[in-house]
Amino acid sequence: MSGESTATGDGAAPAVESPPETALDTARHQLKQAASHVDVDPNIVERLTYPAAVHEVTVPLKRDDGTVEMLQAFRAQHDSVRGPYKGGLRYHPHVGREECIGLAMWMTWKCAVVDIPFGGAKGGVVVNPKELSDDETERLTRRFTNEIRNVIGPMTDIPAPDMGTDAQTMAWIMDAYSVQEAETIPGVVTGKPPVIGGSKGREEAPGRSVAIVSRELLAYSDYPIEDTTVAVQGFGSVGANAARLLDEWGATVVAVSDVNGAAYDPDGLDTHAIPSHDEEPEAVTKYADETIGSGEILELDVDLLVPAAIGNVITEDNARDVRADMVVEGANGPTTFVADSILTEREITVVPDILANAGGVTVSYFEWLQDINRRSWSRDRVNEELEAEMIAAWDAVRSEVEERDVTWREAAYIVALSRIAAAHECRGLWP
Repeated sequence: MSGESTATGDGAAPAVESPPETALDTARHQLKQAASHVDVDPNIVERLTYPAAVHEVTVPLKRDDGTVEMLQAFRAQHDSVRGPYKGGLRYHPHVGREECIGLAMWMTWKCAVVDIPFGGAKGGVVVNPKELSDDETERLTRRFTNEIRNVIGPMTDIPAPDMGTDAQTMAWIMDAYSVQEAETIPGVVTGKPPVIGGSKGREEAPGRSVAIVSRELLAYSDYPIEDTTVAVQGFGSVGANAARLLDEWGATVVAVSDVNGAAYDPDGLDTHAIPSHDEEPEAVTKYADETIGSGEILELDVDLLVPAAIGNVITEDNARDVRADMVVEGANGPTTFVADSILTEREITVVPDILANAGGVTVSYFEWLQDINRRSWSRDRVNEELEAEMIAAWDAVRSEVEERDVTWREAAYIVALSRIAAAHECRGLWP
């Protein structure tokens, strides 16, 4: 919207649209709200309002036609009081400094709420990965790794896959870093292929944890899972794995979507018959008998809604149209701060991303342990350990909900902030 204003017919000034809420805005709002419930030193809250560091680099990419393109890239490191920085690395045209800081803050809370010894980080390159060849993606990844080599490492900052990156991207980062260090260091990244130190079950972990938390919420809310209807926005790794597990456990998944629209069947979809984004990109509507718009899935009259696509999809504009009884966040930051207030006012239960999709960072922690000890775990062990960690985190958050009469989001932040603040109190501040 232009900064210039024009007069209206009745002489009144036109309404000015508020700028969209950023990930950083939301993260800071949530921190402030959690701090109001916890007896914590305000100086610690002030420290947590800002990142420890933001590294910005410009990466030269030699394209296949011989031209060189300069790409902007970031790595935000929020807090490491409980352990090394940990967080995803995304390739996306809308990557930005503030977005990386906000997402790094969420990673700090996420690691704390599941009580694993990491802090939060996030990074990305401003690029559309769909416009890169495989060779260009590899060259970009290796050069970017070199540009940030001094700020990442298995005991300092450990990247992982995110939007636009995958296990192969992590393999290239590990190799580039290892070559420069003159030794094989698998623990510098997680989300790698198992053949070079990755963990079995890592790719499915965020969706599995969303399904576990959904199952626990349904039981807590006296919703028999076999009588529960579910809609899942986003059929990528998180959404597809969550939908398929809930389907296997007896829920009726009535809709799943991708960017082109949603497959819809009020009697229930066969979630295994619809390919995930990894199996066949953007193919949900291709295999659907009945389709609806991708935005309409948020407004379906279902028991449980799982937004598992991108951030900021439930906003002030559509929060009053949400008809689900419960929302379990699969994506990072799918609900804006204002929208969350509206859902709370409407008594719609929302379980936040920092609890629900924390399976990814939890199994990343398992992968890191396997790399350090040079011992591989079976898939069954990974899933058993993940189940135990998620139930423990669920119980900690549930206790705060019951004892303090707060929302699930507030309770998750209370758990996380209490743990982080205790670590800061114990370590103190270097003068």
